[in-house]
Amino acid sequence: MSDSIKHECGIALIRLRKPIEYYAEKYGTPMYGINKLYLLMQKQHNRGQDGAGVASIKINAMPGIEYISRFRSVKTRAIDNIFKKIGQEYSELEEKQPDRVKDVSWVWENMPFLGDVYLGHLRYGTHGINSVDNCHPMVRENNWRSRSLAVAGNFNMTNVDEQFQKLIDLGQHPKHKSDTITVLEKIGHFLDEENQRQFDLHKAKDHTNQEITQLIEQHLDMQRVLKRSCRDFDGGYAMAGLTGYGASFVVRDPHGIRPAYYYMDDEIVVVASEKPAIKTAFDIEYSEIKEITPGSALIIDKSGEVGLKEILPQKEKTSCSFERIYFSRGNDPEIYTERKNMGKFLCPQILEAINYDLKNTVFSYIPNTAETSWIGMMKGIETYLRDYRKKAILDQKLTEEQLDEILQFKPRAEKLVIKDAKLRTFISDNDSRDDLVTHVYDTTYEVVKKGIDTIVVLDDSIVRGTTLEKSIIRMLDKLEPKKIIIVSCAPQIRYPDCYGIDMSRMKEFVAFRAVLELVKESGVDRVREVYDKCVAAAGTPAFSKINFVQELYEPFTADQISAKVSEIVRATEVKAEVQVIYQTIEDLHQACPNHTGDWYFTGNYPTPGGIKVVNRAFMNFVENKGGRAY
Repeated sequence: MSDSIKHECGIALIRLRKPIEYYAEKYGTPMYGINKLYLLMQKQHNRGQDGAGVASIKINAMPGIEYISRFRSVKTRAIDNIFKKIGQEYSELEEKQPDRVKDVSWVWENMPFLGDVYLGHLRYGTHGINSVDNCHPMVRENNWRSRSLAVAGNFNMTNVDEQFQKLIDLGQHPKHKSDTITVLEKIGHFLDEENQRQFDLHKAKDHTNQEITQLIEQHLDMQRVLKRSCRDFDGGYAMAGLTGYGASFVVRDPHGIRPAYYYMDDEIVVVASEKPAIKTAFDIEYSEIKEITPGSALIIDKSGEVGLKEILPQKEKTSCSFERIYFSRGNDPEIYTERKNMGKFLCPQILEAINYDLKNTVFSYIPNTAETSWIGMMKGIETYLRDYRKKAILDQKLTEEQLDEILQFKPRAEKLVIKDAKLRTFISDNDSRDDLVTHVYDTTYEVVKKGIDTIVVLDDSIVRGTTLEKSIIRMLDKLEPKKIIIVSCAPQIRYPDCYGIDMSRMKEFVAFRAVLELVKESGVDRVREVYDKCVAAAGTPAFSKINFVQELYEPFTADQISAKVSEIVRATEVKAEVQVIYQTIEDLHQACPNHTGDWYFTGNYPTPGGIKVVNRAFMNFVENKGGRAY
């Protein structure tokens, strides 16, 4: 994705199912769980580079021992910063008490972070200040372990205002109005209520308070807590939580928008946002990694027993397709295949755009994450060539020289676009800064035939189009090609995301800018018409049921919008012809049949909150308001 956006946080949860002594003996270190958490987080570092955090719980810690630990960081290389601190804690114990360190139970009691349950989080901040206070896990502590809670997640809630008001109605006084705090306090409230319910139940049977504490931890119904907490949530979420007494959970939204996978054996239970992280950290087969069912929670009780429990009825699965296009690591075998298919399915459009002139076409890609789709594209081109050769040979009208030429011909593939990661643009005046932006990318010279060749560059997606306009196309034009074709593996991004991706300001989308130009050229004030409908519906059920913004796009074909995008991203000084090609919705669904979440392309939001957000975002655009729509 040449246009940088922030997205999709990552979670990692580990539950050790045996005593710490077991791991120290088998793996040679009591740090086994911590080391595995580090691996899980490093293998998901692509999911968040604004910050990171970890929390751990010691199950059955005696009073006076710190049973819950947390450390968060927003420093550069936050993961390394966190685990360096944890490692220092262990090193200091070795220095101060070298003889005692041989006693694993003593180390477990005296070393912070060394526990039985671990929770890690990687943060990409879609909104708000990037401070350590915004990093997960968020913690709600209490002297009753069963009331303490740590929560981390990959989510955005579209109905924060309503959830905030519900907390007030419950009698709370929330400190912050954010979805993270709201989620923590909502789950915390019903955790408190379940504690009280259990307390009253056992008190009626004349148990002592100390006995009741143990009984609560044995019988607390986490499924009931989550059912009551999540029933009003609107958004995409994969939320992980640790309770102070050792029970843990990961709950997923009913549409499966945000990803969550798990693996378990007799030693360990592990959950992560991506399968390759689990595969690498534990050296297991992909077939052993399962997906948490949408609407369900993987609940691990204090004793280590595991259950997949329904929290909300599962709805139509609309898992985020951007995970497959760009966000998730491509070494997942399913994603690898899907991305190759994305490139392959674009070939008919590409061949038509180059007028089937492969001899005078150079194929490339940007950024590196588009390489897999580029491989699929090149295989599609080769398939076309195979059929072309076959037909030419069967026609039997070739000379020997022509036959040699057709058999030896290969598509021209080059690494044309290279990102100079070290170049930063600190200069503030616009003209100078724009000039520097053009040099963020560099190119390979003397491989393009000037005035003859067409350049085809494959990208993951085109969001804002500014990088194309100010950098990539200008740079490619200096090679003096006849034509530049930019190909997007994703369809046109027309609508904001509200479930975890930083794509919330409609005016920044180049496809939206294109349709505004088309509306203006049509002479019909369709923007005002749509705005008036949004205003009339605001505050009524229709505002959350009808995506009025879709009407803005209805009069125009995808090809018309693509053509207008081509005009927008072609700077006036560019001499080459420029064409932008997008993946079709139908081909995207064919490439990723199990991940059909496409609201940013189609406007078909899976939840009422999503529809409300797009209508509000459009109103904000017309009213020139810069705030978020949720």
